[in-house]
Amino acid sequence: MKWAIIVVIMMSLLGSMMWVMPSPRQRFLATLRLQASRMGFHVQIVRMTPPRAAGQVEPETLNSTAYRLPRFNIEKKQRENFSEWQVFRQSAIANEGLPVGWSWGAGERALSEVQLETLNNFIAELPDGVVSIESTPVHFSLFWDEKGDENTLQQLHDLMQPMLEQQF
Repeated sequence: MKWAIIVVIMMSLLGSMMWVMPSPRQRFLATLRLQASRMGFHVQIVRMTPPRAAGQVEPETLNSTAYRLPRFNIEKKQRENFSEWQVFRQSAIANEGLPVGWSWGAGERALSEVQLETLNNFIAELPDGVVSIESTPVHFSLFWDEKGDENTLQQLHDLMQPMLEQQF
């Protein structure tokens, strides 16, 4: 009887230790986010409210992972006149100038035709996991579902560089 109690206690302790260990997905995300940090990204979990999708009564609030590259090439005067914008991968009424399946969350009609063309080309190259793009005078952000690997992360970084340089 004494051995049975010892075995039960040991299994209970072992089970508790296994329960608090990170899952393979959690270990992968930690590694991916560490790599992103080394590449210059600021990674944040943020709550965002996309515009109402077609047929939706109220917009839903989502948690998403933002991969942000800071803007170091904008002067103070440019920051004051910067037109912030955000687009979402969903069908909604506010979609003027965007590809099918994308809509404006903020900044509709704030970009020039050339900037819209650049944005549309950028959107065409994005992986499917990117659900939103945001541009502010402080950073340029992609909201990504993190269903990829370090090669996808490198692809996102490479795609974002020309957008940062164009300062819109």
